[in-house]
Amino acid sequence: MAHAPSLGLWAGELLDIPGLLCSPLMPPVRLGPGQGRPVIVFPGYLTGDISSLRLRRSLNAAGYRARGWELGQNKGARADLLDRLTAKLARVRADEGSKVALVGWSLGGIYARELAKLVPDDVAMVVTLGSPFSGSARANNAWRLYEWFNDHPVDNPPIAIDRPVKPPVPTYAVWSPRDGIVAPASARGEPGEADGSYEVRCRHLSLARSREGIEQVGRLLTDKWPAA
Repeated sequence: MAHAPSLGLWAGELLDIPGLLCSPLMPPVRLGPGQGRPVIVFPGYLTGDISSLRLRRSLNAAGYRARGWELGQNKGARADLLDRLTAKLARVRADEGSKVALVGWSLGGIYARELAKLVPDDVAMVVTLGSPFSGSARANNAWRLYEWFNDHPVDNPPIAIDRPVKPPVPTYAVWSPRDGIVAPASARGEPGEADGSYEVRCRHLSLARSREGIEQVGRLLTDKWPAA
């Protein structure tokens, strides 16, 4: 059974806070050609679209058409969340005329997986970054904070989800043994819970903004995007 990362790893995440705050000012990372493919990036808990700005700039510079979720700060599950995300995805699909890749950091990856289960015909693929989709919802160092700011237990949200069940689209999990917030096993998953898992060496707070994390997202979008 997976357990939350050690206190030492958790404390190490504090070192990445300045980098996370400064990431919107950092230059984009060079990636393979995006060929105009649309991408929606979902933020982690208590963050908003600014936290993924470097990732989205990198994707857009490579020729993708990346955008944020445009729902403000990710404060946790709300009863209407999946309805709002479904409507957002439908608008993007209609605007772009093609299926959309969903990239979700941490809790945002849980939403991406669930959205892909609801409307798989609109989704090209899913990439999660340090998302706790496998095992206990408490195998992390964020669940107490989540429950502090929400009126429901972390394992009983007001939306119908089944975290370990893989969406019926190509789904890839990026995880790190240096993650100080989410247990690596929870972000990696068991066999059958994702179509592949990919190790990086950055901390949790760097997964969506570091060169290594962004390059891994770029490789997956380049190499794994389903043929038309």
